[in-house]
Amino acid sequence: MNTVAKPPAGAVNQPDAFAHQLKRWRTLRRVSQLDLAIRADTTQRYLSFLEQGRSRPGRTMVVRLAESLELSLRERNGLLLAAGYAPVFAESRLDTPELAPVRDALDRILDGHMPYPAVVVRPYGVLVAANAAFELLTEGAAPELLAPPVNVLRLALHPDGLARRVLNLPEWGRHVIESLRGRALRSPDPELDSFIAELASYLPAAEPGPEHLGFAVPLRLRSEAGELRLITTITSFATAVDVTLSELHLEAFLPADDHTAAILRTRADHR
Repeated sequence: MNTVAKPPAGAVNQPDAFAHQLKRWRTLRRVSQLDLAIRADTTQRYLSFLEQGRSRPGRTMVVRLAESLELSLRERNGLLLAAGYAPVFAESRLDTPELAPVRDALDRILDGHMPYPAVVVRPYGVLVAANAAFELLTEGAAPELLAPPVNVLRLALHPDGLARRVLNLPEWGRHVIESLRGRALRSPDPELDSFIAELASYLPAAEPGPEHLGFAVPLRLRSEAGELRLITTITSFATAVDVTLSELHLEAFLPADDHTAAILRTRADHR
């Protein structure tokens, strides 16, 4: 069964709601009226009228503007609602029969990453699925952090979770948080701000040295077999036309050196 996606916080269906939301998103994306007009194949004058509430856009124009602003499917639905139109993107439950092929595909992708840990998560780190190697990241974690719904980010940075085994927690943890802050800048959400504050409270102070690379901070993890060095890759489902699927992403923890790769292969062989 498909459900109608809820609008993001701040989207209100009233006469000036669309004008407010359009200007808000354009400002957040740091795009001028002229640039947005060119992208959406319209005129700056018309766009100015829309932001002033002097003109009412057609449904097609709202979709074009949302695409030009690179809004998520959920945000596009919210802009349509603000303009007085019904959402066009469905929001499905992953456990519906219609999405069975998607669930099967996700399972195959996760299995294909073995013997390396991989997870599929919803926004803000809520775990959807994981492969067997994910147990590497849950070893020794407090039971309450592993109770459904598991939040992978909280598990990673909480003092009673993975954090106690992370050798470079200040640097790696802040790398994780900075990624979330970048997301919050593009799509402000009070709930995300609160979550970021919670995660930041778990981390000790960090003083990046001259060799610190903010864009590439490997996870250095203590294990019985020695130190593991892992890098992460994130894959999104960019062509999804369903809100739920568009918000999922796959995160894989890959070995950064031969030593780590050998340990992970050995772990898998002895399972």
